[in-house]
Amino acid sequence: MSGEMLNNLYEVLDERFRTGGCANGDARLERLHSDCRWAEGPLYLPAWRQLIWSDIPNDRLLRWDEATGVTGVFRSPAGYVNGNTLDREGRLVSCEQGNRRVTRTEHDGRVTVLADRFEGKRLNSPNDAVVGSDGSVWFTDPDFGIISDYEGHRAESEIGTCDVYRIDPVTGGVHRVADGFGGPNGLVFSPDEKQLYVADTRAAQIRVFDVREDRTLSKGRVFAERTDGGFDNIRLDDAGRLWAAAFDDGVHCYDPDGALIGRLHVPEPVSNIAFGGPKNNRLFITATTSLYSLVMSVTGLPRVSAFTGAGRGGRA
Repeated sequence: MSGEMLNNLYEVLDERFRTGGCANGDARLERLHSDCRWAEGPLYLPAWRQLIWSDIPNDRLLRWDEATGVTGVFRSPAGYVNGNTLDREGRLVSCEQGNRRVTRTEHDGRVTVLADRFEGKRLNSPNDAVVGSDGSVWFTDPDFGIISDYEGHRAESEIGTCDVYRIDPVTGGVHRVADGFGGPNGLVFSPDEKQLYVADTRAAQIRVFDVREDRTLSKGRVFAERTDGGFDNIRLDDAGRLWAAAFDDGVHCYDPDGALIGRLHVPEPVSNIAFGGPKNNRLFITATTSLYSLVMSVTGLPRVSAFTGAGRGGRA
């Protein structure tokens, strides 16, 4: 499937990509940094105008300063961190593949372990996380960090499956909320938190689940799939379009109905994406050795949701 190319960057597969303004941003990618082994986990920190991301095989978190353009090391060693997010208090939540745990960095720099076991068994290698408006932390747990020593430490899985979990914000208990994955990876809530999208890298699918009132999930259904590759992490924009890191096929853009409407072409295989910048319209892309950015006419999903359902405020 191919479409019309614009500026060798935007590929229009459906007119909704053009009419929705998805191809009206910068005419080229800007490379911000380029000495990683395998870059993942970009996260924009609005208060500091900085982006942190993971260079997993080099076991470090890097930090790029938007005001100066300077890159430095944020943390090393870092537990072979993969995905990063913020909780409702602006604290860093990280998935440490090497240490097989999900952690939170407190405002004073201390690191708190949020989850490292399920039913007494060690987690595989947490990959990506999202925080709900009630403070719960939802994360994927594939085995990518234990199948070799490249992105963690080779080990046998104690759980035996690759699943999705929720950490209760009150008790700290770890609950399995979805299973049946080959390799669960990126995940993201819809704005009202009534749906959860999860990418399954090995199945080459993105699945969507209904979130019940008791915070359990429905069986789920396929939202999008590929026949020639997989997906890594995923993000939503404020129009409900889903953007997906698709490795050697760049960044995919899906309409809310699941149709693939366009692509962004990137010089290196893409691992992760994140919206950021003062207006949340700068797309940061980690791709193999590099960190790229693209100022767009598309705006990412608001950092704090307007949803204020019973017992829940805006989602950070």
